[in-house]
Order: sequence, then C-alpha cells, then structure tokens
Amino acid sequence: MVASSKKVFVIDTNVLLHDPQAIFHFQEHDIVIPIVVIEEIDNFKKDQTEVGRNARSISRQLDKLRARGSLSHGITLDGGGMLKVDVNGYHNDEATFFTLDKHKADNQILACAKELLNIRKEKVVLVTKDTNLRIKADALGLLAEDYTSDKVELEELYTGTATWEVDPELLDLLYDGGLVPPEGRTLHPNQYVCLVDRTNDSHTALGRFHGKEGRIRPLRRLETPPWGVKARNREQQFALDMLLDDTIQVVTLLGKAGTGKTLLAIAAGLQQVVDDERYNKLLVSRPVMPMGRDLGFLPGDVGEKLRPYMQPIYDNLDLIVSANMEMRRRSSMTSAQLEEGGYLSVEPLTYIRGRSIPNQYIIVDEAQNLTPHEVKTILTRAGEGTKIVLTGDAYQIDNPYVDASTNGLSYLAEHFKHLDISGHVTLAKGERSTMAELASNLL
Repeated sequence: MVASSKKVFVIDTNVLLHDPQAIFHFQEHDIVIPIVVIEEIDNFKKDQTEVGRNARSISRQLDKLRARGSLSHGITLDGGGMLKVDVNGYHNDEATFFTLDKHKADNQILACAKELLNIRKEKVVLVTKDTNLRIKADALGLLAEDYTSDKVELEELYTGTATWEVDPELLDLLYDGGLVPPEGRTLHPNQYVCLVDRTNDSHTALGRFHGKEGRIRPLRRLETPPWGVKARNREQQFALDMLLDDTIQVVTLLGKAGTGKTLLAIAAGLQQVVDDERYNKLLVSRPVMPMGRDLGFLPGDVGEKLRPYMQPIYDNLDLIVSANMEMRRRSSMTSAQLEEGGYLSVEPLTYIRGRSIPNQYIIVDEAQNLTPHEVKTILTRAGEGTKIVLTGDAYQIDNPYVDASTNGLSYLAEHFKHLDISGHVTLAKGERSTMAELASNLL
C-alpha cells in the first residue's frame, strides 16, 4: 500500500491577511484554519487599510464556501484538498505547553497544530509569516514554513541588466542594424546589455534587447537631460532610457537609498508631461505606512496632515526644478506652480484605489512596502495611455506583512520580466553623496 502524500497545512492569521486567496494555493492538500484565526481576522475587518480590506475579503471567501457545506466538517476545494475551520479550543496538556500563555492566539494555533500532529502522526505543517512563531513551532517539534507562493529570493531577483565579453566585430554590428544575441545567450524583452570588447576592455557599448525584433539596439542619445538631471552611471542611463520610452508602460526601479530612483523617475515624468506633452499629468504617490489613525493626531486639514509623508517627493521636485532652472538659465515653475497648473499631483496611494487613470505618468515611490495584491490593484487602475513607474529599496521595508522576498515591487519585477511592455533595472551605485553611500554600504 502506497502512503498518502497529502499534507495538512495549519494557516496562521498573517498569511490570510497577506493574501486572501491563499486558501486556494495549496493544491490537493488539506487546510485547517483554527477558530482563533477567524477571531483575529474579525479584529481587522473595520480597518481602512489594505490589511482591513484583505480581512474583509477572506471573510467573504469563507462565507461563500459555506454554500458547499459545513466549514467545521470540511469543504472540498477545487484543487482536491479539504478546507476546515477547527472549532476546538485546544489547550494542550503536554509539559512543553505549560510555560506558554494559553490565552495568546499564537499559542492556541500551536496547540491546534500539535493536536493534529498527534492524530495524523506526520505531514502536519504550520504556515505562518511570523518568524518567532516558526521558531516556537520548531522548538515544539512541529514543522513550520513561511508562505512562499509569492516569494522571490532577492539574491536571484532579475536585475534587468547583463554584461557580455564579445568579439570587436559584434560591437560594430550593434550600430549597424542591431545585434542578434549570440547563440547560447538569452535575454528578456527590454533587458539592457553592456558589451565589452574582449580584446580591449575599455571599448564598450550599451544596448537594449527589443523582444519583438529579437535584436539588441544601441541606447538612444539624449540631446538634453530631462529637466537638468543627468545620468551619473550606467544603470542610471538604462533607467532614463526606460523612463523616457513610451512603449515601456510598466517600469520598476529597485535600489538602495541614494541611487537616484525617485529623482530620475520624476525628472523623466516632468519632461514627458510639461515639455513633450505626451501625458496629461504627472501623478506621484507613495504608501502612507503609519496608516489610518496616526494621521488624525497631526494638525491641520488632510493636505497638511499628509505633507510630512509626501515631503521626500517635494524635496526631489525642488531639486529637479532648481537643476532645470540652472540648465536653462531661466526661471521655471516651482512645484507649487506645477500643481496649480494641473501638471502635477502628489497624493497618498490610498486615494488611487477605485479610480481609473487614463493618459497619466504615474510614479509610485517606496513600492517595496506594498504587497503583491496592492501592486495588482495599482496596475489595474491604469487607463489607456498611462505609464506606471514603481521605485523602492527592498532593504528598507516598514510594512510588517512583507519582506525583501515577498514585497510587491520584487514580485512585479520578476513576474513581468517576460513582457514587452515592461522593463526593470536594479541600481547599485549611490550618487546622493559620499557620506550617504558610505552609510548605505557600511551601516
């Protein structure tokens, strides 16, 4: 007789709040949701945040499944597994549980998983995004895993660039009709390549792979830098090329603090909105991480409350406007005048939900704090003719429900790399200042 390979996954609250569709991602395996998880979800249902929306979403999902049968007895899912809400209030009497607070939800989830293990003897796995709960589970002899269906290992994340050593004649071909990638070399659409002459490493050329043509084309030369902002390194050249190309509708820029992500994106946006009149408006947004009630303690109206959270954007705008004035040797509109003239809108990400935004240049800053579901929500707001740029630093995450591997920015970069409408560049070198670069690398 062949032993069954079916497992039982006990799901923690934070998994469902991170991805309300998680219950459908376990294929043929069984899922158990302890009743205390439902109680915890209930505590979040009134929040006007993404976590609150996810709490309401999972509640609706479970309520819809009740039509198939009893949740306490188990409901068969489309993948073949069974979903059950475990209503037993476990208080495990094992000696290892005596030191744990039985009133804590985490410990009740552990007790539920432990009791299932005693019944099943094997193949019971606790799934949680809580690192400490995984440690406690391991100490109690339970298997515990992170929720990884939307996980992208940062070390393996697509960088959007490649460096090749090639024969000198291939560099000539690049500028003479484009270069077909040599056999054995594969590229994604809009991936950037630095070609280095193998006989003379000081002889290099930069190009971008055009997926539909199947050729690498040289980077176009900019006659003037957008609003006085010049690329200071190779990755910044790649980023500007993407940001100023209308055929690339989704751009992701990943990099540590000071690499110029936001500055380049805003400068390119102003160029295409104000000077080229390609888009109707530049919309710059960012998630307000101390969401909801924290804003209420700040004085003033909504605009004044939000100003501290939006200030980094205004700092970049002021720097760009100053650079533009210096480059053109004439006066230029201030950020306030750009807003008053309808060229620019700076607003929190919360206001984007539910809207349809056509023909705008949208920049979402600090996108590393978004979940994959939130990124999906933003992209589905884009109307006809809209370009969306997401920037962020995967090492500076304030959202407790995502990390460097599960945030929406990394997720989008990895899952859109095969598309012709998308481009990604990871910026490595800081250009803000020598002190900022040293702090980013050493501290």
